[in-house]
Amino acid sequence: MKKFDLTKRILDSGALAVVRATPSRVVEIAESIVKGGIDVMEVSYTNADAPEAIDAVHKTLGDQILVGAGTVLNAPTAKDAIAHGVGFIYSPMFDTDVASLCNEYQIPYAPGCTTVTEAVTAMRAGATFIKFFPYGGLLGSEVIKTIKTPIPYMPLLESGGVTVENVVDWFKAGVEVVGVGGALTKGSTNQITANASELRKKIDSFRHHG
Repeated sequence: MKKFDLTKRILDSGALAVVRATPSRVVEIAESIVKGGIDVMEVSYTNADAPEAIDAVHKTLGDQILVGAGTVLNAPTAKDAIAHGVGFIYSPMFDTDVASLCNEYQIPYAPGCTTVTEAVTAMRAGATFIKFFPYGGLLGSEVIKTIKTPIPYMPLLESGGVTVENVVDWFKAGVEVVGVGGALTKGSTNQITANASELRKKIDSFRHHG
């Protein structure tokens, strides 16, 4: 049950690092977040050397971290990422060809959707998580609560505007997973580890006590 196992790993972590960086920095970030207790990251295909970065993380950390591909806009890019052994596909938009490919290879897919209609269409096409983009980052956690009221079972992944300080607000509003940029990718390796550890603590505490 490959897709189930991968999805569960993303859910268990509850947070993933959203990374756009050089391969050596990507490896540095990966090591730092794993040390802090977060073992999922996505490497953005905005950078041409994304495949190289993904390979480098696999080589350095193996199964200690689940690496996904981000900013995947079309099926050829998704196919390339899957060939490099990614564990999920993450995108700012929804594409039916990417959805089909991910289902075929049993890889979780988190497309970016702007409207509720688009989000439900993506769910029907088998999307694993829905990333409300770009509104989550602009409007804050209220948007999640609003969507979850009529469609409580929509699996939401929020990326944009998530910080160590406000992470619990997003979970209270109903997200399943958060994608974190700045706090898990900027600053010294020690700072990244400290932020990862703080996120881990807050997510676990919320899940156990509400």
